[in-house]
Amino acid sequence: MKAYLFGWNPNKFPWENLHKDKKKLERTGELEDNWSCASHKTIQPGDRAYIVRVGVEPKGIFASGYISSEPYLAFRKGRHYYRVNIKLDVLLDPDNEQILSMDILKTGNLAAQTWAPQASGISIRAELVDELEGVWLDFLNPED
Repeated sequence: MKAYLFGWNPNKFPWENLHKDKKKLERTGELEDNWSCASHKTIQPGDRAYIVRVGVEPKGIFASGYISSEPYLAFRKGRHYYRVNIKLDVLLDPDNEQILSMDILKTGNLAAQTWAPQASGISIRAELVDELEGVWLDFLNPED
């Protein structure tokens, strides 16, 4: 499976409904949003998506899901750029919950990946995808 990393900087893009979105996902099991995507030539529906908080502490992965659309062109602030829809399966509130920290992401094999990307929607190295998924699931379910 291919996986992609999407960056979120609260200083640049406030997520004003994060708490409501988290509750909606918990209540209904469904939450879909769109994100800019640098890897628009390779990303496909069904690929794994991880969302990392950058710019402010705490930094790290706080959400995951699956790509649910083909890349499409959007227009914003005078320019065109590609976006994809992501159907989230996990959404944590970084200000009130522990997230998968940069300290963990920068250890072992995972240190080979850039975890604070300059562009959103970058490819995660193929050799790290399974390990990242395992670390993410262990983080979410520490009692298992």
